[in-house]
Amino acid sequence: MQPLHGIRVLSVESYGAGPYGTMHLADLGAEVIKIEAPARGKIAPGDSARHAGPFFLGPNDSQFFQSFNRNKRSVVLDLHHPDGYAAFLKLAARADAVMNNLRGDQPGKLRLAYNDLKGANPRLVCAHLSGYGRTGPRAGWPAYDYLAQSEAGYLHLTGEPDGPPTRMGLSVIDFMSGVTMAFALAAALLGAFRSGRGCDVDVTLYDVAMHQLTYLATWYMNAGQAAERRPRSGHPTIVPCEMFPTADGWLFIMCMTPKFWTALCEAIGLPDLATDPRFIGFPQRLGNREALVEILDAVFRRATTGEWMQCLGGRVPAAPILTLPQAVENPYFAATGGVLTVAHPQRTDLKMVASPIRIDGERRGAFAGPALGEDTEALLREAGFGDADMERLREGGAI
Repeated sequence: MQPLHGIRVLSVESYGAGPYGTMHLADLGAEVIKIEAPARGKIAPGDSARHAGPFFLGPNDSQFFQSFNRNKRSVVLDLHHPDGYAAFLKLAARADAVMNNLRGDQPGKLRLAYNDLKGANPRLVCAHLSGYGRTGPRAGWPAYDYLAQSEAGYLHLTGEPDGPPTRMGLSVIDFMSGVTMAFALAAALLGAFRSGRGCDVDVTLYDVAMHQLTYLATWYMNAGQAAERRPRSGHPTIVPCEMFPTADGWLFIMCMTPKFWTALCEAIGLPDLATDPRFIGFPQRLGNREALVEILDAVFRRATTGEWMQCLGGRVPAAPILTLPQAVENPYFAATGGVLTVAHPQRTDLKMVASPIRIDGERRGAFAGPALGEDTEALLREAGFGDADMERLREGGAI
């Protein structure tokens, strides 16, 4: 079962956010065709992720690129070249959507918006993922995940209270923006199928970063409450909901309901804590946080993280604080099908993280990300280009 089987998406994409979003579409069965530029002067050809080290898989390929581009196809086209753009229009006429994650002022220059393409295909959905949008004073600004985290307050909210502002360890805004774009594109496709008319869909890193502030923004805008960092990555209002040191590491405990607070007290052998006037309810535990943490610290230091997980797992919401190697090598991760192995010409057992989406209980398999331009000839010939056309495009540098 591939829910998006039969959907064709042309994607003028590079690096992280856009390719991550379209990989979700490809994992669900869509035919995602990367439109990649040929070499231009000193600029290397194709998606810049192909040249992102340190682990390469032959020319114009890398483990970084493969992490975002499985299940896709690749066509090399110079959209700045008149013949390249004309070929792109032929492909767009046979597609359902065109996506790009270019700087906001670029889709207009490259003629990738709905008004530019509707003549070729009035049902086409045109999805634009940019830093700050296609209009306004920041349309021409370059943007990156870390900048969005910075301006949306994430760095101020992350880390210990007495430490410097700290970014999240992963490019979460890139990834959330890619997912948001994929969702918006799929929703717009449904509308286009019903109405027969496509549209433009815009998603920006800045908007997504601000949207993720959710209840913290609501609290501030309506009650003037500005959330601050809590020790040990603690929740702003709930205790205990933070990290605790164990005999050999750290454990995260989340007693988000009275039931779990009582269960924790019983599991650690201190049932009377649940009825102690200082800790009986959420307000009391928050007001007496330091006293409670001191008690719990002494308890959790008596055993290892693994021993505590055996005691608490399934009874109290708890998780070990793992390193990246420990997380990837976690037996639970492997047992749930989290490791995907694909055959790559340079490495037959290339491993990556499988899609988080299961259809009828199964995660979809995958083929490796495409070699640069490996589908150019096949797809252009499918669009009606003959031998003479292909030769003209090659000689002119359009492909």
